[in-house]
Amino acid sequence: MEAKLTLKMEKRAIDSAKRYAKKHNRSLSRMVENYFKNLSTNYNFSKKHSSVVENLSGIFSEDELKKIAQEDERVKYIIAKEI
Repeated sequence: MEAKLTLKMEKRAIDSAKRYAKKHNRSLSRMVENYFKNLSTNYNFSKKHSSVVENLSGIFSEDELKKIAQEDERVKYIIAKEI
């Protein structure tokens, strides 16, 4: 089932998108539809981290991470960002 969607955005962005669509022989509606489909299939809204991070989480205890952080500035930065 199709439905109508109204978007409000800068005129320059619309004009640019229309030129791109015409150049690539596509409709602007189809481009937006494909963007939304791609967005929803490539991003799992329930996950906070990537699957790699999920698989690695729990390998080190918090004490081990603190010890590593004392030795490595990059780890300190990452831990500080997560907290």
